[in-house]
This record gives sequence, C-alpha cells and structure tokens, in this order.
Amino acid sequence: MNMNSTKFFCNLCAEESHSDGIAQTQIAADQQCFITCKIESSEKTLLNKHFHCHTKLMPNSCYICQKEFSHKCSLNVHYHTNTNEKPYSCEVCHKVFSNKYNLYRHYRTHTNAKPYSCDVCHKAFSEKYNLYQHCRTHANEKSFSCDVCHKEFSHKNSLNVHYRTHTNEKPYSCDVCHKEFSYKHSLNIHYRTHTNEKPYSCDVCHREFSVKHLLNRHYQSHTNIKPYSCEVCQKEYSDKVSLKRHYRIHTNEKPFSCDVCHKNFYAKDKLSLHYRTHTNEKPFSCDVCHKNFSKKNSLYRHCRTHTNEKPYSCDVCQKRFSDKEYLNRHFRTHTKEKPFSCDVCHKNFSKKHSLYVHCRTHTNEKPYSCDVCQKRFSDKAHLNRHFRTHTNEKPFSCDVCHKNFSQKYSLNRHCRTHTNEKPYSCDVCQKRFSDKAHLNRHYRTHTNEKPYSCDVCQKRFSDKDNLNRHYRSHTN
Repeated sequence: MNMNSTKFFCNLCAEESHSDGIAQTQIAADQQCFITCKIESSEKTLLNKHFHCHTKLMPNSCYICQKEFSHKCSLNVHYHTNTNEKPYSCEVCHKVFSNKYNLYRHYRTHTNAKPYSCDVCHKAFSEKYNLYQHCRTHANEKSFSCDVCHKEFSHKNSLNVHYRTHTNEKPYSCDVCHKEFSYKHSLNIHYRTHTNEKPYSCDVCHREFSVKHLLNRHYQSHTNIKPYSCEVCQKEYSDKVSLKRHYRIHTNEKPFSCDVCHKNFYAKDKLSLHYRTHTNEKPFSCDVCHKNFSKKNSLYRHCRTHTNEKPYSCDVCQKRFSDKEYLNRHFRTHTKEKPFSCDVCHKNFSKKHSLYVHCRTHTNEKPYSCDVCQKRFSDKAHLNRHFRTHTNEKPFSCDVCHKNFSQKYSLNRHCRTHTNEKPYSCDVCQKRFSDKAHLNRHYRTHTNEKPYSCDVCQKRFSDKDNLNRHYRSHTN
C-alpha cells in the first residue's frame, strides 16, 4: 500500500490515521482520544472507525456481560477476558496473552525496542501510550481533576487509579493467596513472589530483581552517586523515594497504620513486615536448612551463615560483616554516634533496637514469654538466650580451641583471650578492656557510682557480683 497517497483527517480532533496507529486506539468509547498524535492514514475506512470515538456509537455488544464497544476487534479482544483464553504465545519465554497487541508490546521487553520517540527531548519509549503521557509533561497539561481532593492528572486512567486511594477499592486478586490489590501492576509484582520470577538483571554483577525500580536503585550502588540530600542532617541518598522516607524520621510522620493494632509506621514496607507478626507469615525459606523467615533481608543474612560470606568491611579497622546493618552499627563504635534518644529520660543509644528495649524499662512491658517456665522478657534476644538454659544448647563455637558457648556475645568475648584484643577504652585513664561490661564496671571507680542496692540492709555496691557476694552474709 502506498503510504504517500491521500491522507484522511478527523473533523473533530484533526487526528490523522493509518492502520498501525488505529489498531492502538481501538478502545472502548468512554476513554479519551489522544488529540495530539497526528496519525496519517491512506484508508478512509480506518478513519471512519476512529470517528466512533467522537460519535460514541457502540454497535458491538458482548453477549456475556453486555459491555458495548465501538469496534468489532475490540469486542473480540474483550471476549478473551471472559473466557480467560490466551491464544497468543511469546516465542522467547512462552508467556501467553489474550490479544496480539499485548504480545507485541511484551516482545519489546526482550528486544528492548523503543520505536516511539519524543520530539522535544528525544526520549524513546516502547509503547505509544507512554509517549503520549510523557508529552504532557512538556505541555504541563493536566485536564483531569479528582472530585475529592482536586488533585490534577494528565491522563484519565491515572485519575481512575488515584480514585482508589479514596474508595479503598481493590479489584485485582491473586489466584494463589487471594491477596487483593488496588493496581494491576501491584498484582503482577506480587505474583512474582510465588513464581520467584526476576526478569530484571544487573549488567554489572548479574544480580536479578523482580521489580525494575529496584534494579535502577541497585545500579546506583555501583556508581555510588547520591544526588538526593536531606536538608536537616545532610545525609545523602541515591534515590528520591529513600530520601522521602528518611525525611519522615525528622518530621515523625507515620502515615501507614496497622488495621489490627493501629500501630503507625513511616514506611509502607515497614507496615507490611509488621503485619506478619499478626499473621505469623514467613514466606521466605532457606534452601539449605529450610528455616523460614518473615523478611527477605533476614533470609539473605541467614544464608551467609552457611556460606560464611562477609561482604561488608569497616573502613577504619577492616573488620568484616555479613550484613550492612551490622557494619553501620559497628561503625558507631568508632564515631561514638548515638542518634536514637529516649523521649522519657533522654538517654541516647547507638542502636534503634536498644532504644526499643530500653523504653520497655519505663513501661515495664515484657512481651516475650518462655514456653517452659513462663518467665517473661522485654527483649526477644534475652528470651532466646534464656531458653538455652533449658535446652543446654551451645551453638557458638570458638575456631581456635573449639569451646562452645550459648551466647554469641560470650563467644566474641572469649575470642579476645586468643587475640588479646581490647577494643574498649576508659575516657578518664585510658585503661583498655576486652569487654564492655568490664569497662562500665571500671568506670564506676572514677564516678563512685553504686547502682546495686541490698534489699535487706540497703547497702550499695558498684558491681552486681559484689552485691551477690554480700547477700550471702545475710543468708549465712
């Protein structure tokens, strides 16, 4: 067909048409026509078909749900949604689709083809629809407004999706676990947690991701570029989302609330993780020992106990760690930074978890209970440590002398007897100690502090061991 022959223009929107462009605008008549696309056509029938978008003529009706369409081919595509028929298959990954256009669109994820280019900034897109949306960012055109909050949008579909934030509508449901979602995109991402599909791969280290924005965020770990800076504390971030989430720490904003206990969180992923404490859901399983975890990061951290991998290194003392959080926590031993403060007594802590545990000393909250003796604890680590007194389990072993310990802290302290390491130093007399508890006990010789008191005679002691020894004088 000669594309240079007569062109036809729509009298209402001045849109030109050709067969490929019209195929992409064959949509239900209640949607908006893209007025600025300037498509050309050499066939008058295709232009007439496009004209239905303005006349709202919908002569084709679905006999199952009675939904009406302006074009017969749109009706045929719609039929597949009722029958769940997917006759079109991808030759590369064998994924199936209900219509041919979705197959073509999907195929570009393999070829990385982006045939649609912006005339202003030359940014390329794999879909024409995305190009139209992008063009409105240059024109700053936002012709669709929300009736509830008056927020404006450049596209009607974006407005429809936004409405669900007001109605809490979740029309998309997972076939596996029946979890519901407001957006189809969220459902597709969630579905990969069941299939373990990770279609996005890093070109540098070949690490795979289930979501594209996680890949983009990961790329910046190779470049170490952090263009977003916090105005309060000047901390830098590689992406805008992380900065926004961090900023809520300063504003104390917690917009995400748990439906069960009404606890509030500053980040949505923190709420999702918390919710599993109610459901006891542990969707992440170790391939080696089959231990289950509620957090993916906990699984990754656990897996390193099998591989003995420690990819994170301290710039000051070169000590290596299996987890980045452990490294950050350790680094504060060098900087003496204590960013977490108690609202009641204003005591500062270097670890957030230590602050949580400390706060329970004010509330006397002890949420963790021993199944054997019913003794209660304010911290889960204390419960686990206590439980080993019943099982006599000693899972931590010294690599040098093979002595076993029930607590990791005890192992670390013991290892220093081999290395003669004394990392804790007194600020007053510079005497060094291998154990922090020994430093604290020593420090009281300077301050003359005696925090331990006898219940019988009220005599005070600087050390708990001395108190216990003193007790025996009362019990003979």
